[in-house]
Amino acid sequence: MYMEKLMRLIEMTPLLLLLFLPFAFAGHDYNQALSKSILFFEAQRSGYLPHNQRVTWRANSGLNDGKASGVDLVGGYYDAGDNVKFGLPMAFTITMMSWSIIEYGKQMGANGELGHAMEAVKWGTDYLIKAHPEPYVLYGEVGDGNSDHYCWQRPEDMTTDRHAYKIDPSNPGSDLAGETAAAMAAASIVFRRSNPAYSTELLRHAHQLFEFADKYRGKYDSSITVAQKYYRSISGYNDELLWASAWLYQASNNEYYLNYLGKNGDSMGGTGWAMTEFGWDVKYAGVQTLVAKFLMQGKAGLHAPVFERYHQKAEYFMCSLIGKGGRNIQKTPGGLIFRQRWNNMQFVTSASFLATVYSDYLASSRGSFKCAAGNVAPSELLSFAKSQVDYILGDNPRATSYMVGYGNNFPRQVHHRASSIVSFKVDPKFVACRQGYGTWYSRKASDPNVLTGAIVGGPDAYDNFADERDNYEQTEPATYNNAPLLGILARLGGGHGGYNQLLPVVVPAPNPVVAKPKPAPKPKFTPTPATSSNPITIEQKMTTSWNAKGKTYYRYSTIVTNKSYKTLKDLKLSISKLYGPLWGLSKSGNSYGFPPWLNSLPAGKSIEFVYIHSTSPADVSVSSYNLA
Repeated sequence: MYMEKLMRLIEMTPLLLLLFLPFAFAGHDYNQALSKSILFFEAQRSGYLPHNQRVTWRANSGLNDGKASGVDLVGGYYDAGDNVKFGLPMAFTITMMSWSIIEYGKQMGANGELGHAMEAVKWGTDYLIKAHPEPYVLYGEVGDGNSDHYCWQRPEDMTTDRHAYKIDPSNPGSDLAGETAAAMAAASIVFRRSNPAYSTELLRHAHQLFEFADKYRGKYDSSITVAQKYYRSISGYNDELLWASAWLYQASNNEYYLNYLGKNGDSMGGTGWAMTEFGWDVKYAGVQTLVAKFLMQGKAGLHAPVFERYHQKAEYFMCSLIGKGGRNIQKTPGGLIFRQRWNNMQFVTSASFLATVYSDYLASSRGSFKCAAGNVAPSELLSFAKSQVDYILGDNPRATSYMVGYGNNFPRQVHHRASSIVSFKVDPKFVACRQGYGTWYSRKASDPNVLTGAIVGGPDAYDNFADERDNYEQTEPATYNNAPLLGILARLGGGHGGYNQLLPVVVPAPNPVVAKPKPAPKPKFTPTPATSSNPITIEQKMTTSWNAKGKTYYRYSTIVTNKSYKTLKDLKLSISKLYGPLWGLSKSGNSYGFPPWLNSLPAGKSIEFVYIHSTSPADVSVSSYNLA
């Protein structure tokens, strides 16, 4: 029954699986993926672009932001595929980028990417400083989601309303002010060595914003009501107040914030909420992870009993991630965390980051932890995070990389205004509001600009994905998808050597030397040899397995290579003992041929197809072919 349901869903989805070698399952170049994931933030920049802008198809935009309100709000980031600047997800993005650097800046430095990562943070914090012109005033949105979504325009062509929305004592927003305080505090740690004056300025803003958030309490979307449809604060603001105090303690070592965590942990839910998610809205699992770190560092003092309760809830979250808890996180058949249909990847990267840092906190304290299903070593958490990252980069039933520009088979029709419309620098002709929908949005072709490094929304609960621009639930990227991934990729790319996450944080100065990406290792196969009578090799490999409803399923990758000196045409394959879905070939009668978008295979090239079933590999052989 399970496989029948899976096959029905698969048949409804366009399956694009052509991969010329090298292909996705060759092991991953995490350093290259890190470089690309940082590059995405340059495509999201608003304002006057700097002289060292690397994403050259973008140009200046939003140059009058804030002007009507008498404030300079030029700069910052567009959150996703639209042209609005939403303050809550932007601040969370900056917090998570900063946390990535705080924990794994050394690894980023070794890869030559620390400078780029710090520039990405500073582009955000420069804007947040502008958005906080007075102690009790914070601008939390520029632009309106409704009018923006009515138009499909490049940021450079925007004709939509750019109204600026703020919170103040009469219209409070503790969640927005709290998250922005957390971002400023975390970033102040990032710049402490390389730019101490800027670090001090950020910390001053963080103190003021925390006071504002705590003194004038309220949900920000009750004050900035236009945000409700897009970034509604479901969890309220208690989690952001605790989150901000944890970051301010880490940044300032001020006992006031440690005491705040101790005194308010129970009443504000820090010790009460047992979480199975972490993201831009719900911060409890992040707070619990940070407080567990303080406890391991021996900083709890009189608050040790309360901090131990935070710690227990952090471990509840970790147990649920790895499937060993009392209430485990749902996963797809291919093993990906699944929370919701719309932009599920945001939860994957955020949760995986917490698993990564907690693994290192435990390893630094030489500890392990207990789940309902037994003891768990730190390495198990890191392996789980790696499995999620590998899935994103292509180790999944569709062999699709969900990072644009990484690997050979990645989304080409991204739901993103700037990447889907010809660059302003290539054709500066104005694209009107509705014209963009008619000319570019509905165009069934690859984006003219590759949105390198973007993590899109990702597959559904059954690992299915349709690469279509109007499929915004799956093909729209977001800054907060990428931000936590920076740290995990730096950790995985940096190996296992010699650092202690419980020692005081010292972010190294950025290294201007850019390291060359290491080539991905070649996969090992047991090939079917080509002969003079059959110049086609078939190589099969089991790439992953998982359990579902008591049954073990296997995912097999099959590479068909044209070893001749001529072009291969009219290929017919015979596949027997196949008991599950297959991707990447067209079926005709009892045989399989090239997928509809491929007519021939040049000399020396390969195609890959994959299938899933619960037994040993199918029998694959060549029935007929022509060489021309």
